[in-house]
Amino acid sequence: MFYRIKELEALTGLPRSSIYRLAREGRMPKPVKLGLRAAGWRKKDIDDWAASRSA
Repeated sequence: MFYRIKELEALTGLPRSSIYRLAREGRMPKPVKLGLRAAGWRKKDIDDWAASRSA
């Protein structure tokens, strides 16, 4: 299962630009290419990332 950018924005409360910046800096999982113009983040990667931030 994957989170798309809109779902990730709602889940994290972060704007799109911050999500992509954190991923580029290696502070958040990177998106996975799902198609020519589609990307998503693996649910497990984001769940693990969120758990590590709250710990």
